[in-house]
Amino acid sequence: MSVEALARAAVLGLLEGVTEFIPVSSTGHLILASSWLGQTGEAAKTFDIFIQLGAILAVVWLYRDRLTSVVTRASTDAESRRFLLNIGIASLPAACLGLLAHDWIKARLFTPIVVAVALVTGGVAILLIERMRPRERVPEVRDVQPITALGIGLAQVLSLIPGTSRSGATIMGGYALGLSRRAATEFSFFLSIPVMIAATVFDLLESRAALSAADAPAFAVGFVVAFVSAVVVVKAFLGFVARHSFAAFAWYRIALGLILLVLLR
Repeated sequence: MSVEALARAAVLGLLEGVTEFIPVSSTGHLILASSWLGQTGEAAKTFDIFIQLGAILAVVWLYRDRLTSVVTRASTDAESRRFLLNIGIASLPAACLGLLAHDWIKARLFTPIVVAVALVTGGVAILLIERMRPRERVPEVRDVQPITALGIGLAQVLSLIPGTSRSGATIMGGYALGLSRRAATEFSFFLSIPVMIAATVFDLLESRAALSAADAPAFAVGFVVAFVSAVVVVKAFLGFVARHSFAAFAWYRIALGLILLVLLR
């Protein structure tokens, strides 16, 4: 594999790690960047999904003590069981719809024009929610109730549209339902683990015929770069949301989306 191909993989891995957990749509950015770099076809789409696993494992690594505690205490601790129940409930809507519509979504919606429209629409939605200033009722992730988890899960369904942003849908969905900014962000982090691992494994199985051993180096480079960059971004993002609104991300989305719409004409 050429140095140029590995460099492209590193660039896309960095882009994934930086954008996965902030509300700007990592998938949308990857679709645009892949198109610009000439990375098209089934293998390229699978690469974009695979490197998301590297970013997701960054969350597993950063929260490893908390996750281990929840799993090991689930049989005796009600709070741990409720946490796992909430993640399961919130995962179901997008998982079910994604399973049913996976091929259609990948064939029809992974396009720059869909991404551009979703970026603008999502940015406007963020500004509207910020303007509402939802009353905080859930200060910590452990205070989330199952019905609220279901609401966040339904919001996550929107993220099946490339450009919407999974983190954007779940963070703003949680925030609109009364979670504090930090609680909404952390719940989004935890929710990403089962959803994205399942999506990656499913896509790899579906696309295995389009892959070969020659793809392994690029996949490995993208995976590692996504992991490392996501570790840095997750730490910084939690500090940011504690002191700022999400409006800056909204304006970025709207500006990028409008520029793309003009260019795509």
